[in-house]
Amino acid sequence: MLSTIDSAGCPVHFNETAYQQLNAHLDEKKYSKLFLLVDQNTHEHCLSAFFNAIGTDRTFEIIEIEAGEEHKNIHTCAGVWETLSELGADRKSLLINLGGGVVTDLGGFVASTFMRGISFINIPTSLLSMVDASVGGKTGVDLGPLKNQVGVIRLPEMVLIDTAYLATLPPNQMRSGLAEMLKHGLIYSESHWDSLQDLSKLNLNDLDALIHESIGIKNEVVISDPTEKGLRKILNFGHTLGHAIESYLLQSETREAILHGEAIAIGMILEVYISSKLADFPEAKVDAVKESMLSYFEKVEFNEQDIQEIIELLKFDKKNSHGNINFVLLEDIAKTRIDCKVPNENILKAFEYYST
Repeated sequence: MLSTIDSAGCPVHFNETAYQQLNAHLDEKKYSKLFLLVDQNTHEHCLSAFFNAIGTDRTFEIIEIEAGEEHKNIHTCAGVWETLSELGADRKSLLINLGGGVVTDLGGFVASTFMRGISFINIPTSLLSMVDASVGGKTGVDLGPLKNQVGVIRLPEMVLIDTAYLATLPPNQMRSGLAEMLKHGLIYSESHWDSLQDLSKLNLNDLDALIHESIGIKNEVVISDPTEKGLRKILNFGHTLGHAIESYLLQSETREAILHGEAIAIGMILEVYISSKLADFPEAKVDAVKESMLSYFEKVEFNEQDIQEIIELLKFDKKNSHGNINFVLLEDIAKTRIDCKVPNENILKAFEYYST
């Protein structure tokens, strides 16, 4: 049995313990109304499993949004706010967010702002949302193609991790979550990185343990720096270029969009290469990281125009301050350097390295 992780007072419960804790919480709090936010996919694949697991006759009002990153915006929030109001939600209501990162990020933001804040619980159903969005209290939505530009930091009442939901995911969604686990290894734990190099040898119990470990790594970072003044910035490794790539492909009329984790994997290859030039990351490990990432993720082609537009998008990155674009670089695996300035020539050479 996987132990509960305490994330700054927000418990993260796992598998069979999760629903026991949820039922006990609902009995104790006696919320005025219960709302369940899902998207089209989790409505179809996860909703009946959720109701079977909690085994309750409580009444839930179900609110469904459209699936996909392109719907993670204020327009969708407005629809959910209006629905909550029409269904009689008040400040003692509870919103449970059952879905991937779009649902938990958006649902957390909706709950944090409706009537100046109602309680919410997150039940992430994708690997990415389990290992990335489950701790830290970050909520928010995109502003056009720009990732997570509007949001607040606010903790849910609890987070429930039920790895049985992973059986509903297609392989590309599983790989998307794996990218964040690989990142946790690179920035914090070489043993965690090593354990993810050959997943073919692992069984389901091994995967559960690795998910628990990955969440634990992120939690250690977050509780030491809840408002991202210092150490928490290391969680942005791979995201400066990764988010720009994701945003560029999302808004492109001619290019196919890719998943968050796929973009972050590219970002990590690029930023490891840059780290070798500006932070003395060992050259041999650069190739090892690239080989590892490309064993899971297909290479994406970028032409000169693509790269220039991606670089232009960097100015919208949330980590920027005083006109500077701030990168997280690695001096070695599990040894980071924050708030680094990177000349464009290094970014261009990094794309050349990625492409070869």
